[in-house]
Amino acid sequence: MMFLVFTLAAMIGSFLNVCIHRIPNEESVAFPPSHCPHCKAPIRPWDNVPIVSYALLRGRCRQCKTPISMRYPFVEILTGLAGVATYAFFGPVPQALLFFAFLCALIVITFIDLDHQIIPDVISLPGIVIGLVAAFLPGNPDWKESLLGVLIGGGILWAIAEGYFRLTGREGMGGGDVKLLAMIGAFLGWRAIPVTLMIASLTGTALGLALMLGRGEGRQMAIPFGPFLAAGAVVALFVGEPLMQWYLGLTRL
Repeated sequence: MMFLVFTLAAMIGSFLNVCIHRIPNEESVAFPPSHCPHCKAPIRPWDNVPIVSYALLRGRCRQCKTPISMRYPFVEILTGLAGVATYAFFGPVPQALLFFAFLCALIVITFIDLDHQIIPDVISLPGIVIGLVAAFLPGNPDWKESLLGVLIGGGILWAIAEGYFRLTGREGMGGGDVKLLAMIGAFLGWRAIPVTLMIASLTGTALGLALMLGRGEGRQMAIPFGPFLAAGAVVALFVGEPLMQWYLGLTRL
């Protein structure tokens, strides 16, 4: 069953690759069909099998032989693992499908933000609405927690961004990050916001320090915050509650 879930999820990962490539360019994700990004030759169905086709073609286009980025199979594997994780954690229930879709959105946002340093509204804004509507389904945060998640999540980052701008005269955080945390709050509820921000801040700070110490690029290099928020949301989804209980237990010592 897990192999089947992984296979189906990896197929969805193939579509996520299309979204990652086309959404920043404001291209349709449906037309034209999948094609080589270099020579534009259509990809045949037997060359579009997730992971397997990439391995058989040795990472090259069948027509022009140009190397294809390893990101394509990586995204497919990552999406497959996301499907397995949600199925294993939540079981065969509608809630698992909802949170798998949430993880798929985070995957697309992460790679677009890494490439272009933008978080497309076409993903985050509908995501906020879907998260709020899903809050009325059983097994999810209720609508009050979801609404508070949107307000608190978006409000915190907006206040930080606004304060930084007023103090320095420079933008330190984009509006896309604000909307992304609002979307995370819509799906996971306001209780997930502290864990998400804690993980995002720790990992983002660690990378920034590593760049400063290793290559001296930390202060000059713009580091997208979206991938760190996405990582924090994944932690909050699967282990957020026990992590908060552990942390609160430490603070009482």
